[in-house]
Amino acid sequence: MAAMAYAPAFAQTDPLPSWNDGATKASITDFVARVTKEGGTDFVAHSERIAVFDNDGTLWCEQPVYFQLAFAFDQIKTMAPKHPEWSSQQPFKALLTKDRQALAAAGEKGLLQVMAATHTGMTTEDFSRSVLDWLSTARHPRFNRPYNEMIYLPMGELLAYLRANGFKTFVVSGGGVEFMRPWMEKAYGIPPEQVVGSSGVTQFKTGADGRPVLMKQPKVEFIDDGPGKASGINRFIGRRPILAFGNSDGDQQMLQWTAAGPGARFLGIVHHTDATREYAYDRPSKIGQLDKAWDEAVQRGWTVVDMAKDWKTVFAFERGSTGAAQ
Repeated sequence: MAAMAYAPAFAQTDPLPSWNDGATKASITDFVARVTKEGGTDFVAHSERIAVFDNDGTLWCEQPVYFQLAFAFDQIKTMAPKHPEWSSQQPFKALLTKDRQALAAAGEKGLLQVMAATHTGMTTEDFSRSVLDWLSTARHPRFNRPYNEMIYLPMGELLAYLRANGFKTFVVSGGGVEFMRPWMEKAYGIPPEQVVGSSGVTQFKTGADGRPVLMKQPKVEFIDDGPGKASGINRFIGRRPILAFGNSDGDQQMLQWTAAGPGARFLGIVHHTDATREYAYDRPSKIGQLDKAWDEAVQRGWTVVDMAKDWKTVFAFERGSTGAAQ
């Protein structure tokens, strides 16, 4: 699996080389300087330097569909030979025959059926292997790149820069935690225990060989989106962040929760404005809608990253970079 392609921030004269100079970049470096200056009025101890990031649309691309959903769709095709009944059963038939109209007609119920079929009834280890196998072969429909190369180079640099300055970085995403954990450490330098996401119920069982396993059950345990993100931070991290980055209305409560704490705070939103290098969308989008959170960002002076103006490079493959997360 390809690694995240960005150079360690602390090895750079410019800690954020893929960011254009300007107010947005300065707001980040100024904040880090203030909270890390010992004796300064905004100094924050290492233990309190918690930074949280949404994943879809914030750290990697989320168009034209959430990548976990693309995984589920591809898994249906992979699993189809063992399920001949799917050839006549919706929504599986629609996926196998590429009938978009029938798939749309299946609605949310159909998507839940797809997710249940591809995400449950197996051990957590088997599911992790299926995710890694998919990432090694699947390609983004527009860019023809592996999905784990669709990571934003500037955000990778920001993660490394923060860690070089004593921050502990977390992903707090509406995506499934079992889908994210297998690949995030290599991609972002964020270990599994620092990934917070939506989760399903697992059940402890002993296999025929006497080996204990956790079986994924078709029951939702926790939805880490919207207000759930604040609850997830409290439940799994236990400290209020001082920095939060998102890109949509689903991140608004996470940003509000971060902003409500005392002392220096940084609130960031990635605004997708670059249809040439990535995508341009905000208020009316079915994927990653940015409406109410954008209004609040403007009202409260949060930092809004204009992708087209603030990023020199969006993806590492634009310049043929190679490297690994630090």
